[in-house]
Amino acid sequence: MKIYNTLTRKKEEFIPIEKEKIRMYVCGPTVYNYIHIGNARPLVVFDTVRRYFEYKGYQVNYVSNFTDVDDKIIARANEEGIDPTQLSERYIKEFQKDTKGLNVKPATVHPRATLEIDGMIEMITELIEKKHAYEKNGTVYFRTRSFPQYGKLSKKKIDELEAGSRIAVNDEKEDPLDFVLWKPKKEGEPFWNSPWGEGRPGWHIECSVMSRKYLGDEIDIHAGGEDLIFPHHENEIAQTESCTEKEFARYWMHNAFINVDHKKMSKSEGNFFTVREIEESYPYSVLRFFLLSVHYRSPINFSKESMEASKNGLTRIQTAIEQLEYFKQIKEKNQMQNIKLTDQEKVLVQEIEEWNQKFDMAMEDDFNTADAITAIFELVRLANTNLSANSSLEMLQITSFKLLSLCDILGLEVLKKKESLEQEVERLIATRQEARKAKDFAKADEIRKTLADMGILLEDTREGVKWKRI
Repeated sequence: MKIYNTLTRKKEEFIPIEKEKIRMYVCGPTVYNYIHIGNARPLVVFDTVRRYFEYKGYQVNYVSNFTDVDDKIIARANEEGIDPTQLSERYIKEFQKDTKGLNVKPATVHPRATLEIDGMIEMITELIEKKHAYEKNGTVYFRTRSFPQYGKLSKKKIDELEAGSRIAVNDEKEDPLDFVLWKPKKEGEPFWNSPWGEGRPGWHIECSVMSRKYLGDEIDIHAGGEDLIFPHHENEIAQTESCTEKEFARYWMHNAFINVDHKKMSKSEGNFFTVREIEESYPYSVLRFFLLSVHYRSPINFSKESMEASKNGLTRIQTAIEQLEYFKQIKEKNQMQNIKLTDQEKVLVQEIEEWNQKFDMAMEDDFNTADAITAIFELVRLANTNLSANSSLEMLQITSFKLLSLCDILGLEVLKKKESLEQEVERLIATRQEARKAKDFAKADEIRKTLADMGILLEDTREGVKWKRI
């Protein structure tokens, strides 16, 4: 298996630190709003990476943090007149709703920054003791030049960075390149006690601390969007390796940006979309398919046309599997007829295995999900062209199982979910109540008749509408 390593700018053979175990850290969201489509790409991409590793038999310890204390969180909470903790808790729940919709598996651990402050204070203290950090009037800075390899991830040269920097008037930094590890409290902000006074941590330190705590000093993969390469991941490397004197992460993976209608996504352009807004027009499953339809290191363009294409592509897979399930049901009702593979079907099974191998080859070549999806479409073509109710039960089972397995590796939900009777009844009752409020009694009566045809009897009571099966 080869992975493109941002650190070396080339594909490298993947060799884990421990056999059959993978330690993986993915930078998580700052929870002050709904996640947008740009946030969704790394969530889906690296969930898929994890799924493939698990499919290959690895045990993956997957850690992804919540930044639940931050300037944006504090500002938004102040606007709403609530405690920052209330705001972050609200958007953690909304994040969980969106990730569940996107079929992103929960991390092994989802640490929260506010619960890891003690560890941050300990690491900052260690950096000060090793002369990699210093305190000035309650602020602790990292001495960037104390880490000679600074810039090795982003390929930025420290002298060029200095040329683009300047020290502001009264700036307490020893060097304009130094960055904050701890800052003193401001009026109306949350704070914690520390050896340097009341305050809160800088952003970069939290991921270093949480990665070390839950994964150890050395990890296999550190991942995130390419916007995190500099300064966030560069600073993580500097502060972590200054403490441990070990290589922080063997492989650094970064996904490319998302454009909207071929323009950079931004609020000022008016082309900024949250996942929740997109879900109003397209199911989460279609968005996941779209995000995997292009290689993760290539920019991807979000548009109505691309989403429609993704919807059609996913429907094509769903329809093929639904047809296979239908044929299987027919065969299973009469198991004495045509159970085992025919000679012609044995040839098809070999072709299925070849496409399975091409799927694996695509995924092992730096997780090329675009080519992996192409392999799935070839299996769909094979099924549509060659299989019918006259096929053997074994052939139908093999093809259906293979399609479902490969789609599951990509996290694609291809079995159409059937709405439960209870959900449908409640929906119709709610629609009937709205019709009654609008004095549209003809529509209300029509819905009552529809429910009666379904075997549902309605009873209007003082406590509301009750229903039962008849």
